[in-house]
Amino acid sequence: MLLFSSKKELIAHLATLKNTSTAVGLVPTMGALHKGHLSLVKKAISETKTVVVSIFVNPTQFDNKDDLKKYPDTLDADLEYLKKVSDELIVFTPSVTELYSNNISSKEYDFDGLDETMEGEFRSNHFLGVATVVEKLFSIVKPNKAYFGEKDFQQLLIIKKLIKKTNMPIEIIGCPIVREPHGLAMSSRNERLPKEIRVKASCIYETLLAAKKLFGTKSVTNVMNWVKNKFDKQPEFELEYIKIADQDTLGPVKRKQKNKKYRAFIAVYVNGVRLIDNIALN
Repeated sequence: MLLFSSKKELIAHLATLKNTSTAVGLVPTMGALHKGHLSLVKKAISETKTVVVSIFVNPTQFDNKDDLKKYPDTLDADLEYLKKVSDELIVFTPSVTELYSNNISSKEYDFDGLDETMEGEFRSNHFLGVATVVEKLFSIVKPNKAYFGEKDFQQLLIIKKLIKKTNMPIEIIGCPIVREPHGLAMSSRNERLPKEIRVKASCIYETLLAAKKLFGTKSVTNVMNWVKNKFDKQPEFELEYIKIADQDTLGPVKRKQKNKKYRAFIAVYVNGVRLIDNIALN
């Protein structure tokens, strides 16, 4: 496994590989790796000859500075975890200065409204920060394919929009959500929860499954109200939002239409930790 913290050195190394027409895959992460991340890495390995995994906690996507401070720093464990998957990976671990120099700020983007709902509504400038760092990583690695998990489905659509807006020749691959045995979507944030709370948080996924079943016979409003009532009865959980949206545009849904795909999105606070999840409804 090769480890780079300098973008100049990484670019030079990748240049030698691209002379042989080697396909490059990129898996951007913020560390604190779990099986969800590893599923992305394994998918990249199966489709590209050279795989770069970036580990970088991006400051510009955190609107809550305390959340940034609490984000786990597990680099040594992450590297050992990756070695077990493949010893041929390239790992990029830049510093904040390496990526942002002296200008730690986000670029401005127009995502045609994709960033104005759900996460964008509750996390100011979050997606501008995400897009800024992803564009930086794309410009350094110049991958043929990049891999993102569907747990952050809104982010996945925004990255696809970024590619379209910037005309970068990169294929964005969305990968299925990986879940803990009790159903909770895997997330680095889960590590901040006591084990018994993590098990109780499986109710988030259980609620989404029930909502999916209800969606077959009930109206959109009825389904969302049912979810709200479900969490009103659970004082340990604070529902931030439940949204049912068009899967392609994230636009709000008033009435279901044939030949349209819909998805339910949810954000919940438990024990001071914010958890998100989503599910395809049809």
